[in-house]
Amino acid sequence: MTQIRFTGVGGQGVLLAGEIFGAAKVKSGGYGIKSATYTSQVRGGATVVDILLDDEEILYPYANEGEIEFMLSTANVSYQQFKNGVKEGGTIVIEPNLVQPSEEDRKKWKIYEIPIITIAKEEVGNVITQSVVALAITVEMTKVLDDDLVTEVMLSKVPPKVHEANKLAYSLGVKYAKEALA
Repeated sequence: MTQIRFTGVGGQGVLLAGEIFGAAKVKSGGYGIKSATYTSQVRGGATVVDILLDDEEILYPYANEGEIEFMLSTANVSYQQFKNGVKEGGTIVIEPNLVQPSEEDRKKWKIYEIPIITIAKEEVGNVITQSVVALAITVEMTKVLDDDLVTEVMLSKVPPKVHEANKLAYSLGVKYAKEALA
């Protein structure tokens, strides 16, 4: 089973990204679960979304703390709160303008810095697309789902008027992930 975690703050779209991931796995014939935890604060509170993906039925709908292979974080408050769920040697992608990992964190995990919000705001021209940039980075770095399938599901979950912006956001996420891994 693959365990992925997205963390951020309310309003950044991490819930949507998790929903797209789970739905894409189901559409491929597998099993996908999204479980979310967030504060009562609608915008600005720490948010975590765990995504479980497997070809077999998933019997326990929550990630196993300390066994998560991949985490992407766009807010320091949620990074600090939820980082220890990632297994030692696991991969963490951070928004470097907002997340500050310690030197110890950098020794414990493979940390990649990708300016997700800046990409959405400046290159796509729509900060709301940051969740799609994050989604594409995750797909590219984990290789757990097919790009075309994830794009298809993503487009089915966003309004048609923002399809082009989201396609651009997805392609930029893939580009920056490839550069980070190079």
